[in-house]
Amino acid sequence: MTRRSFIGKSAAVLATAGAGVVHAPYVIAQPKVRWRMPTTWPASLDVLQGAAQRFARLVEEMSAGRLAIEVAPAGQMMPALGVFDACAQGSVESFMGASYYWEKKEPATQWFCTVPFGMNPQGMQAWYFEGEGLKLWEETYAAFGLVPRPAAPVAPQMAGWFRKKINTVADFKGLKMRIPGLGGQVVTKLGGSVVLTPGGEIFAALERGVIDASEWIGPHDDLKLGLQNTARYYYYPGWHEPGTTLEFGFNKKAYDALPVDLRRIVDHAAAATWAYTIPEWEAKNAIALEKLRTEYKAKVELLALPAPILRDLRKLSADVVRQEADKSPMAKRVYVSFTRFQAQVGAWGQYSEGAYQRLIAG
Repeated sequence: MTRRSFIGKSAAVLATAGAGVVHAPYVIAQPKVRWRMPTTWPASLDVLQGAAQRFARLVEEMSAGRLAIEVAPAGQMMPALGVFDACAQGSVESFMGASYYWEKKEPATQWFCTVPFGMNPQGMQAWYFEGEGLKLWEETYAAFGLVPRPAAPVAPQMAGWFRKKINTVADFKGLKMRIPGLGGQVVTKLGGSVVLTPGGEIFAALERGVIDASEWIGPHDDLKLGLQNTARYYYYPGWHEPGTTLEFGFNKKAYDALPVDLRRIVDHAAAATWAYTIPEWEAKNAIALEKLRTEYKAKVELLALPAPILRDLRKLSADVVRQEADKSPMAKRVYVSFTRFQAQVGAWGQYSEGAYQRLIAG
């Protein structure tokens, strides 16, 4: 075979192969799936709303566009606290929120978000994937036709914004406070009244005096809502939310209808979102705290809750958590699992993180 002949035949083969490649996508292409994801957060909250947007971006990139998710902030598709029911009913395929918002539907939901004086985000994630946490969460949500996944960790938090100083637990009596979940149950036990206000409505509620105090998250997100302009006293630590883990919820029929590889992509994108949020949370809160201590030092007082108050809150929290656990069989099972796992990781924490933090504090 001459060199000219070889080149000619090779060119013909490549041309034929190239034609096959051009037409291949039409042979292997799969239908695109489109989901909608309303959240409970206003668009201004770049960490929270940004986590939902990051999740959608990861899913679309990893699936090469086969699964696209339209993310909408609170109020755009529906009211903030309507997302759970909408997803359960199949009006939308997914949502992002916080599981303690749904405690009236099932008390057990609160443990999957956070527990007063409970585990930190690492402990929560360990419970989900190395303990019974995710299995129990899936069982709890199965009753509503939903599939849950841990989303973004936003903890430990601050104790909140107050119009008056808190010197003893008696100062909670008569206080109207925005505080959800089990922490809200503790405030109620102290004689306060709890108002479950969506994040985007907290500023107006504090400004108009509808509430006297409000917790939200931490310096970065609180500044985004302008809460530094509504109350003077900013307390820490966030005893009520030490391990807050937000949630992605998926309509079970929509989730199960996905091919196996897309289901795994959804799962891994949720896990990646959790991991990416940790450094963002730490860095942005450090910057915002410094801003509070400098730019707003004339109008905002950063105060530590006195140790006697924290001791009283811890004791009362233990009682409240036990009482809430008795409200449903599922809540009891989740409480037992959570408490057992916290004792296990807590013992390790005394030798690791706890010992280190005591050294640094000293």
